[in-house]
Amino acid sequence: MNVLILHDELPPDARPDELDVFTQVRAIGAALEALGHRWSAAGVTLDLAALQRRLGEPPACDVVVNLVESLARRMRLAHYVPALLDALGVPYTGVPTEGLFLTCGKTTAKRHLAQCGIATPSWVEEGDETEPHAAFLPGRYIIKSVWEHASLGLDDDAIVEASSPDDLRRVLRSRRDRLGGEAFAEAYIDGREFNLALLESAPEPAAPRGAAVTHGHAPAEVLPPAEITFVDYAPGKPKIVGYAAKWAEESFEYHRTPRRFAFPPEDAPLVRRLRESALQCWGVFRLRGYARVDFRVDEHGAPWVLEINANPCLSPDAGYMAAAAEAGLTYRDVVDRLLCAAVAR
Repeated sequence: MNVLILHDELPPDARPDELDVFTQVRAIGAALEALGHRWSAAGVTLDLAALQRRLGEPPACDVVVNLVESLARRMRLAHYVPALLDALGVPYTGVPTEGLFLTCGKTTAKRHLAQCGIATPSWVEEGDETEPHAAFLPGRYIIKSVWEHASLGLDDDAIVEASSPDDLRRVLRSRRDRLGGEAFAEAYIDGREFNLALLESAPEPAAPRGAAVTHGHAPAEVLPPAEITFVDYAPGKPKIVGYAAKWAEESFEYHRTPRRFAFPPEDAPLVRRLRESALQCWGVFRLRGYARVDFRVDEHGAPWVLEINANPCLSPDAGYMAAAAEAGLTYRDVVDRLLCAAVAR
């Protein structure tokens, strides 16, 4: 097939988390070549008419690998690209328009989770002057960007003490600019952190280590769950996977937050609950292709969904690919599965 990889068009001053997309392009391109496909890549801007013209250029594009996370560095616009591809009838990898729209904004995703009866920590939004979402309890909250991902703005200062929703709204107003223009406060769960990666099932029977279930027309396989561990953290240091832990290779956090896939027998019921909840998220958000669900588990062993990550990072050293490798899948296997799922639509 002739495959077009679409990615963000980035400026020279792009951040490390943004530049990572070029690592993904190179790795996916190598996998496509190994699979016998032809490929090219193109950056996407707000000029969607230019993208439409690009899709019409020969040789004809059989399928798109959609790596676009933002338009003009605005993540809230990411769903415009699959919307255009849908309108043009061009198959593409990953989560479709509706699922990307519902998951891109974290507060929209949390409202959808709450409406569907999936546990997510309570939160306070800057513009909601009536009531917080669920009964407010004084204590620690974590300040997050509504739209930006890759843990942008998450550091130790993101954890704040609040005695009222108004306390939080004052903090949100003071930090909105460095968090992409819009922020919210989420009740901080001081517990264990898990990532569950999901991959749309192949037409053949799912791999023995996976768990497959059908939601609508898109069965999903849960790849081996990963727990992020916090090694040698001082007693007062927040145990969060912040920006430094993901992108600052020289930082303490980067080297002290390894993931693990092996769990003792007493964790079996918890791992089962995490898998079930991840599959439930796949269904209610109508996800396709691949996704990752991030959890915190509180002191009572109850899992809470933090975020739904549609089209998570596919860099070879990323957490998603680590889970795929744990399931016995090569990088080429994952790319092939994503292409097959896209074309099958």
